[in-house]
Amino acid sequence: MRPLHIALAALVAAVWGVNFVVIEAGLGHFPPLLFSALRFLVAALPAVFFVGRPKVAWKWIVGVGLVLGVAKFGLLFIGMDRGMPAGLSSLVLQVQAVFTALFAAVVLGERPGGARMLGMGIALAGIGVAAVDEGASGPVLAFVLVIAAAACWGVSNVLTRKAAPPDSLNFMVWVSTVPVLPLLGLSLLFEGWDRDADALAALDWSGIGIIVYVAWITTVFGFGAWGFLLRHHPASSVAPFTLLVPVFGMSSAALFLGESVSPLRWCAAALLVGGVALTSLAGTRRTRTAGGPDGDPAPEREPEPNPAPSPA
Repeated sequence: MRPLHIALAALVAAVWGVNFVVIEAGLGHFPPLLFSALRFLVAALPAVFFVGRPKVAWKWIVGVGLVLGVAKFGLLFIGMDRGMPAGLSSLVLQVQAVFTALFAAVVLGERPGGARMLGMGIALAGIGVAAVDEGASGPVLAFVLVIAAAACWGVSNVLTRKAAPPDSLNFMVWVSTVPVLPLLGLSLLFEGWDRDADALAALDWSGIGIIVYVAWITTVFGFGAWGFLLRHHPASSVAPFTLLVPVFGMSSAALFLGESVSPLRWCAAALLVGGVALTSLAGTRRTRTAGGPDGDPAPEREPEPNPAPSPA
């Protein structure tokens, strides 16, 4: 990769890592489900009028929109609202790579090789260490909600693979149109009209800046830049930069929020990042594709690492 492209990849990872701190700040302004709905509303508008028509079937846009936008982000924002630290959230959420590999094995028939199985085991050990650390000092339910968010992210990754969108920015902008109304409905149901109305009435420049960051910077810029990098370089060259997301997330949380990082949490970080690296970057076992016209198996190919980006 050219130095300028390396810098761009690192910038995207930094934007996505710092986003966890911005989310933490946003939860001081908005109820979690309303906050998530506003994030997708602003990400979709006005961008949807400039990215062109959807380039994949609507079933994939709706499916990913519901699983990623409603389930994953809803659970993540609620988990952080209930006390899950921003830095730890940025780390634990990366276990989505393990869920993606497991769901891909079931749905897509991708058989994980030995290195990938080892990576999943190491990452899960990191989750165990993080759970012990958080269980001793923080709310366990919030931790579980973020794990559930990572599982939903794994499902959405598999759906995205099936969709195979040719333009990641176009896909993400159209996906962002789907969660808005369901999240608003859930917010009215569980958070209440009064709480939502009070949050919107108290909207100030700080709240507007937070919404702009999580919508336009992390989504529109982040996915646009990531798609640009994937168009110019193999996924195996771009994907490793997602491992920097929890590094920026934990360091920015320590810097701006004063979150301490215990020795156990450093151990969990080392295990999780190392395990995710093996899980994401190691090849899967070769699988036979559909047979050729003469009945012989088609040539076998090695799947590329999952290039799914890791914003929050």
